[in-house]
Amino acid sequence: MLEVVRARIRLKHYSIRTERAYLGWIRRYIIFHGKRHPRDMGKQELEAFLSALAVERNVSAATQRQALSALLFLYRDVLELPFP
Repeated sequence: MLEVVRARIRLKHYSIRTERAYLGWIRRYIIFHGKRHPRDMGKQELEAFLSALAVERNVSAATQRQALSALLFLYRDVLELPFP
């Protein structure tokens, strides 16, 4: 699936740094939820991941927004699903 994400990012001419960042966040999101497919996850899983970033990993608001942007891209542009 990450190859599909990479192809869609390149189709949209995003920078290589954005590609790496988005792929990293999407990979971490999937691993965080036991390698479940994002199509099988929803609002609860998204909120749990973003909350864990803030609470357990103590990331900044900007980092949390970057993760959110990556997941927004995944759901809207790759999976073509409404964002949870």
